Amino acid sequence: MSSVGNGDGCCAGGSDGGQRHVLAVDDSSVDRAVIAGILRSSKLRVTAVDSGKRALELLGLEKKDVSMIITDYWMPEMTGFELLKRVKESSELKEIPVVIMSSENVPNRITRCLEEGAEEFLLKPIRPSDVSRVCSRVLK
Repeated sequence: MSSVGNGDGCCAGGSDGGQRHVLAVDDSSVDRAVIAGILRSSKLRVTAVDSGKRALELLGLEKKDVSMIITDYWMPEMTGFELLKRVKESSELKEIPVVIMSSENVPNRITRCLEEGAEEFLLKPIRPSDVSRVCSRVLK
């Protein structure tokens, strides 16, 4: 598997040649910075927000511009699972792939997220190889 920072741009180009835009959602500023850094090293444009509520606000403004959402599972106000459900229930947003992250390996939670439409469930700490794999599969 190629490394994320090898410059091959596995995730960068969309069909229109533009830079792909990923919305990263995590209430932890450290985790948000880590995932944003990994995504940016993959030549992706990243907007990082601290809550599901802020993510939905941003999606309301830029829905056509977001290529993928990567969100933490456990957050105050709205969990990543609730964000996933809101996105998949929306006729305007449901085509946006959603990836859930969590530090807790809970099989029934993982299954539930995948059944609700998550593209992938990643365990923290997130590694560049995880992001590379997801990008190459989800951002075709």
